[in-house]
Amino acid sequence: MTEPLYSEDVLEAARIQFARPVRFLMGAAQIEQLPPDDLPEVAFAGRSNVGKSSLINALVGQNHLARASNEPGRTREVNFFVLEEKLRLVDLPGYGWARASKTTVKKFQNLGRDYLRGRPSLKRAYLLIDARHGLKSVDNEPMDALDLAAVSYQIILTKADKIKPSELEKVVAESQNAIKKRPAAHPLVIATSSEKGLGIPELRAEIMMACGVTL
Repeated sequence: MTEPLYSEDVLEAARIQFARPVRFLMGAAQIEQLPPDDLPEVAFAGRSNVGKSSLINALVGQNHLARASNEPGRTREVNFFVLEEKLRLVDLPGYGWARASKTTVKKFQNLGRDYLRGRPSLKRAYLLIDARHGLKSVDNEPMDALDLAAVSYQIILTKADKIKPSELEKVVAESQNAIKKRPAAHPLVIATSSEKGLGIPELRAEIMMACGVTL
């Protein structure tokens, strides 16, 4: 498995940065409600129940900053979290199956798409994929949209501790191969586990570099 190459200094700087004060800013239910785009942002997108909230909490070392739910499809707003007034982490509504009416599902999924297509301060989108399942056909639509909008995005595998290392290596390789010809895709796939901490230091470093944040 190809591992991210980061110096210890970079990883430590990222750890320190993400240990600093972070707060929930707001949840926007309509595109007109988005905060001013005056800070660099990274956004987290993925199928319902892929572990977006858990990953955000693991990045900042808090258990309850982003609210996780056992019921898929609960995130119906674009939620903004501010890290030491230097950058924002953005939790997008899940795509795929959700326990809501078709009209409601379409409304909050369209909100996420509108954000991704038209946010000048968005430096990178992180497309979360359950490592146990890998990329599926349902993931093609958001990748197509991001390619079309020329929004840089990176595949992040979640729940990597739930499968054997050999299986994880295969999923990483298959994912990297699947995005080779996609123009807006970052070539590096990072495997993470919110429970075990796998890949979290590397993802912090990626976010810092994407946002141009230094200590």
